[in-house]
Amino acid sequence: MISAALEAATAALAAHSASARLDAEVLLAHVLGASRAELLVRGAEALAPAAAAAYAALLHRRAAGEPVAYLLGRREFWTLTLEVDATVLVPRPESELLVELALAALAPRDAGRVLDLGTGSGAVGLAIASERAAARVDLVDASAAALAVAERNRVRLGLGNARTVLGDWFGPVAGCRYALIVANPPYLAVDDPHLGDRALMHEPRTALVAGPSGLEAVAAIAAGARTHLEPGGWLIVEHGWTQGPQARELLARSGLEAVRTERDLAGTERATLGRAPG
Repeated sequence: MISAALEAATAALAAHSASARLDAEVLLAHVLGASRAELLVRGAEALAPAAAAAYAALLHRRAAGEPVAYLLGRREFWTLTLEVDATVLVPRPESELLVELALAALAPRDAGRVLDLGTGSGAVGLAIASERAAARVDLVDASAAALAVAERNRVRLGLGNARTVLGDWFGPVAGCRYALIVANPPYLAVDDPHLGDRALMHEPRTALVAGPSGLEAVAAIAAGARTHLEPGGWLIVEHGWTQGPQARELLARSGLEAVRTERDLAGTERATLGRAPG
């Protein structure tokens, strides 16, 4: 029965996930093509052998630490449903702060150019494009596999005001200037203990690890921002919860003004921004 399968799955995942019941429900709903609410109504139904086998396979992967988003092949971010796979980071709720700050910097009818560096699934850049139809958004990533995911998301969402561009940071947009640059770059150090987390072990290391200090990517973006921002344009970069002071120093050293750090909903310093002179 469906109810029995849920109970067994919850018990099996209890030692591996802090959200065992939710995971069990979401995965079974995915297998059955149903909503979680429907599972309660259909609790007495028998689970077909093929469905039971598919469910068992997903539960095994979840118990091994694979993120639910990879198992489902999708993740909700902002107002969008995005395709995700193991070539891109799972979009985090805290990264929605970048979108909020970007929208505050861009007037609703602003036709300015926007650059999303290290776009991954396209989450941040596509969210901006969906809210600012007049803007033109470039989504840049050095990973061809990740950029293919972003392009599929762009096409499926019908966001013709965005385009995907393959390359490393500012390399493929040399000579271009933007009203706004956003980035959620790697910001973990190579020896960061969080890399031992079972969920992070399934995500692309190149999207997580910046280098020995963890600040290498933020430093590279800050250093290149001045030559790619229009006068008065903004750079907004996400970073780790302890990196606010260093991020502010890097942006100020690059010549940006009005540098400040904003906190996410958890009260953590999460994004630092600065404005080009003029």
